[in-house]
Amino acid sequence: MARWSCGATSCYKTKSKLNPLNSFLCAFISFISLSPLITEAGLYTASDQIIILSPENVDSVLFNSSAAHLVEFYATWCGHCVAFSPTWKSLARDIKEWRPAVDLAAIDCADESNRKVCTNFGITGYPSLKFFPAYSSSESRGQDLRGFPRDVRGLRHYIIDKLEMHNEAWPPACPPLETASEAEIDNFFQTNNVDHLALVFESKNSYVGREVTLDLLQYENIAVRRVLDTEMSLVSRFGVTDFPSCYLYNSSGNIYRLKVLSEARTFYSYALQRLPGVVRTGKPQIPITDLIKNSTVEWRPFNKTRVYMSDLESALHYSLRVELSGHISISGDDLTALKKYIHVLAKYFPGRPSVKSALKTLDNWLQLQTGAEIRYSDFRDVLDNTVQTSDAVLPEGVQWVGCQGSQERYRGYPCAVWTLFHVLTVQAKETGSSDPQEVLQAMRGYVSSFFGCRPCATHFESMAQESMDHVTSLSSAVLWLWIRHNRVNNRLAGDLSEDPHFPKIQWPSPELCPSCHGVKRTGEHQWNQEEVQIFLQNYFSSARILTDYLQDETQALIHQRNRLTAARMEKEAGRGMERRAREVLDSHPAEEPQEEEQEEEEEEEPALEEQAGEPYPAELEGMGETGADTTNNQAPWEKPQRPQSQHKPRIVGLKLRERQEDIVDLDSFVNQHYKAKALRAAAMSGVVRRRSLQKKEDAEDLQFEGGWRVKRDLGSQEENLGIEPYPRPQSKRWMSLLSVGFSRLDVSLCVLLYLLSTMCLLAMYLYFKLRIKLRRAKVSLP
Repeated sequence: MARWSCGATSCYKTKSKLNPLNSFLCAFISFISLSPLITEAGLYTASDQIIILSPENVDSVLFNSSAAHLVEFYATWCGHCVAFSPTWKSLARDIKEWRPAVDLAAIDCADESNRKVCTNFGITGYPSLKFFPAYSSSESRGQDLRGFPRDVRGLRHYIIDKLEMHNEAWPPACPPLETASEAEIDNFFQTNNVDHLALVFESKNSYVGREVTLDLLQYENIAVRRVLDTEMSLVSRFGVTDFPSCYLYNSSGNIYRLKVLSEARTFYSYALQRLPGVVRTGKPQIPITDLIKNSTVEWRPFNKTRVYMSDLESALHYSLRVELSGHISISGDDLTALKKYIHVLAKYFPGRPSVKSALKTLDNWLQLQTGAEIRYSDFRDVLDNTVQTSDAVLPEGVQWVGCQGSQERYRGYPCAVWTLFHVLTVQAKETGSSDPQEVLQAMRGYVSSFFGCRPCATHFESMAQESMDHVTSLSSAVLWLWIRHNRVNNRLAGDLSEDPHFPKIQWPSPELCPSCHGVKRTGEHQWNQEEVQIFLQNYFSSARILTDYLQDETQALIHQRNRLTAARMEKEAGRGMERRAREVLDSHPAEEPQEEEQEEEEEEEPALEEQAGEPYPAELEGMGETGADTTNNQAPWEKPQRPQSQHKPRIVGLKLRERQEDIVDLDSFVNQHYKAKALRAAAMSGVVRRRSLQKKEDAEDLQFEGGWRVKRDLGSQEENLGIEPYPRPQSKRWMSLLSVGFSRLDVSLCVLLYLLSTMCLLAMYLYFKLRIKLRRAKVSLP
């Protein structure tokens, strides 16, 4: 019997006697080592291109279907099932193009809800495989596959054998797999509307022709037929010397050999899928020249073998100014992911000095943010305002070059993001980063937190959980991202998002890197990872990035500064309009306070004369506010005429000192005049402030005291001038004191209310007095 030996992550058969203990340990270790692959939904998800069966869909999927199905019955707790799951996923990716002829499916029998289904199909051990031909009846229990191969190639051959054993009418979804005869080939173009016929010459035991036939199942305008090496008439007619080999035959009768890097299935399929006029079913290919002519977006010719800095800068702009803008605030794990992303960009982005400086400024600002949350508006202000403090700017707008699609909805940002992180992984290796996972973890965090395509983020996270922790060197980090990118390309090939002019392939292509491709002894394709590593480091090297179509740095700086200046002026203009609106509202209060203010001013005029009216000497009376420059152009020592608009100060009761000489002292005149004028201005400003209705009572009290201080100061000035202040009537002084802060209307209202309240109290007194008298009169009655 065969014995199971156990490796770190898989089991394999050896020609030894079965050891039960080793078998148990193998399964247990495989289960533990691959436990991260187990999810809540089982070992597989829809992104693995495997149909997940359940009691609700099992009948509709397996029975009366035009496609054949190969189903795995497994249990999540089974170590062998866990070890086999990578092979099953690889098989699904390998035969993806064989749909709709055959599909892979899986069902978790460890799930109690699926237990009845597994029992009905007679499943007693795991993993178990069953084949369901096309149009299987509901009574069918499938064809058991015992001792099935544990590699992709063996399982692929098993599927072909099962398809050829179909006993019923040949399913329309499956192409003919039998060998072709000379008569069929001669009449082929009369019965088939295609431009190309590919003939694969091979031996009887070879599967290459049938595999290529199924690989081209989803493509139009081409057909593939298998020709055996025993068909001597065709062999001599086409001049075949090697087996296997592929020859092209077209409707014009031309025959030529298909040139490929190696005579193997992968190279045949790749070359045939890219023949002129061959298109994927459901995607009619419009000539790209017509698309360019009718497109509203300028087409930029580019070199497919180079990376463009315009794509990288456009990716930065879109991720930082568009993707992040959907988050008003950023906190928690999202903030941590953003800090790592910006730090990696600042550290490894091979951009122009102005862009690198902007990224470093942004990184420094983020590292200083110690709070648990930041606002995106603050982040954006820092990003856009770096140009104000230094020659640092990230140009705005996107301009795809190497990542442009044949139409606007194709490629663009997703292509540029992949390119950006490929460049960063290579830069990290070239600069000798100390952390091999630094760039990968930054990409993982950014995609998980901010990438707009949420299903894409989920798929990337599942790949990261699967094996990112196994990356232990900078070289393996470069290869890890490349392998996962190719896996995504395989999953999305033929999807609606695929650009027909830029199909998703396993990259690099044989034309781009012939040495990256190899063939095993079995004829299977294999990657030469050492050559791939060299190719990636050269392709994504900063020294080979083209700067075509980039906006000039100086122009970008000027444009950014002008934009910020315009935005600032617009903001200031908005603030100015708002301030003016407030001023207008403040200058137009309610009509009633305005009337009161006017009455107050009328009432205050005599008071102003009393408080601020300087008791001038006779020879100085009537001097205007402008000093010596009087309205009548009189000399300062002449008696000027007072303007009619000004109130004549009261000088009744003033006693002037006797003049010793009838001579005007100009020095003393100027001093006294300007001193008096300053006192008047101070008194008037204090009174106006004191009379304002918008001031509070405490402010009015303070201003009132200030007003009396002005009066005292005026009194002291009168003494200094040698003028004896005239006596003010006591009643008027008390009235001024009592009515301070009130207009005439206020005083009138107060008096009126006082009279009304007095009358009301008097009426109440009379009313109650009358009631008492009436009650006494009633009591006194017999």
